[in-house]
Amino acid sequence: MTISRLPVAAWGLATVAAGALLVGCSGSVSIGNVEPKKSAGASEGSDGGSAAKVSAAQLGDTVAEKLAATTGQPRPDVTCPDDLVGKVGTATRCTLQAGDGSTLGVTVTVTAVDGDKIDYDIKADDTPTPAPN
Repeated sequence: MTISRLPVAAWGLATVAAGALLVGCSGSVSIGNVEPKKSAGASEGSDGGSAAKVSAAQLGDTVAEKLAATTGQPRPDVTCPDDLVGKVGTATRCTLQAGDGSTLGVTVTVTAVDGDKIDYDIKADDTPTPAPN
């Protein structure tokens, strides 16, 4: 019996292509009428004490949507371990998991904040990490 490896190879190539296409990709999230979360340990009136945040789950969803729209591929699984604080220059790392088990690191960096709107750039790593054997 012959087992086709094409789908696995296609996912691997799609992951590499996604990394190439995500270079310089940007996104924007509007928090809406949600009360901004306070930064940990910050008190009222301190710098950054009421910075808006994008939840880790919402950030992962938005990065996945941008990737799918950019590549024309099905929406990938993207997880972000931390919320993204709405402060210019703040960054977090997310992970894209391809269908073959390989992963691709993605860095999300805040570029602008305007009230409840957080703009950010998305940059994928150049090389995926192969799936474990």
